[in-house]
Amino acid sequence: MRLPADWIVPDWPAPARVRAFVTTRSGGVSQGEHASLNLGAKCGDDPVRVATNRDAVRRHLPAEPRWLVQVHGNAVADLDRDADDEPAVADAAVTSLPGRVAVVLTADCLPVFLCREDGSRVAVAHAGWRGLAAGVLENAAASVGAAEARVLAWLGPAIGPSAFEVGPEVREAFVRVHDAAEAAFTPRGGEKYLADLYALARLRLAAAGVGDVFGGGFCTFSEASRFFSYRRAKASGRMGAFAWIDGGAAPGAGA
Repeated sequence: MRLPADWIVPDWPAPARVRAFVTTRSGGVSQGEHASLNLGAKCGDDPVRVATNRDAVRRHLPAEPRWLVQVHGNAVADLDRDADDEPAVADAAVTSLPGRVAVVLTADCLPVFLCREDGSRVAVAHAGWRGLAAGVLENAAASVGAAEARVLAWLGPAIGPSAFEVGPEVREAFVRVHDAAEAAFTPRGGEKYLADLYALARLRLAAAGVGDVFGGGFCTFSEASRFFSYRRAKASGRMGAFAWIDGGAAPGAGA
């Protein structure tokens, strides 16, 4: 079964057994600001429609994904140990078990896939500015094994550097840790800055030992027909970023 054409398959040199994709707005039954493939259960959409949307995505997966309770923190759920019936409170998930599906939901925040070069471990992280500043990518990289093995990363659709306006407290949260973060903030006047989430993520990943970083270049805010954006509409839906290790021979881009 092939993925819908509008969904995004990462363009990165991951092993064939590492599978991942990001959904877009298309392919679901939700309406209004949630139209159409909203996967978020807590953003004001009809629960029946959300369940229908999730069922549509489930057909492209080897198992039911392990949904998280996301809190803009830095915790990483170990899906090899966590119980099926208790969603973990975390903003990243890691697994080494074939067929176990990790997922994060986003709508402007940055989804990041990570995997070991040999395909033995895969993770996905939800990285808004708070999670980035708190170290969610460093923790996700450590969970995959960046200290002892080559790790690859791919940056998915997030709000772009020409649309993400922040205050001085956001800039300070990054600059006080890495002087180089200064380059990711463009002054806009009135103590406001335009922040580049992609640049900040690359800086944090490099510091965590992940130098092979791919992807980026999207803007969820400006690409309104393709992506949900919380900054554009508070009642926005959510996209899903899914990753797993294939238990058999990888059949190509379609899951």
